[in-house]
Amino acid sequence: MRVGALFAVATIAFAAGLDLPGTEPKLLPPEQAFRFSARALDANTLEARFDVANGYYLYRDKLHFGLDQPSPTLGAATFPSAERKHDAFFGDVEIYRGAVTVKLPMAGSTPRQNLVLVAESQGCADIGVCYPPSRQQVRLVVPPPGAGAGPQVEAAQPPKGLFN
Repeated sequence: MRVGALFAVATIAFAAGLDLPGTEPKLLPPEQAFRFSARALDANTLEARFDVANGYYLYRDKLHFGLDQPSPTLGAATFPSAERKHDAFFGDVEIYRGAVTVKLPMAGSTPRQNLVLVAESQGCADIGVCYPPSRQQVRLVVPPPGAGAGPQVEAAQPPKGLFN
């Protein structure tokens, strides 16, 4: 009966994604740990957003944005204030947890223009595991004048494989 109870606890913990003593921690894939989305606020501004999962953080200086076409062009990003941290890998750094919204000025766009915004980022899990640099992208449409902000578009998730 005792073995059955332990098996039941282990099964419930596994199903809930909990770590048991003596097992390796379960890490989220980077696109889930650092969910990326964006929207076009108007013809001059894009808004990029990362939703960082609990127990994870992003490095401020590892966040970079670009468009996959020569026009329009992006200006310097406006970042929110960040938390300071002494990191075992990079020393004294600034990090983000939770929701992070970055404003990206844009010049040379036209109404209804299709854009692909590319975000490069790097982050870690609090348990001491760091991810390699990651690249995510979203397809946006520049709203016409007076139409208001476009919809929030989430980065496409990689297709599910047979074992995930």
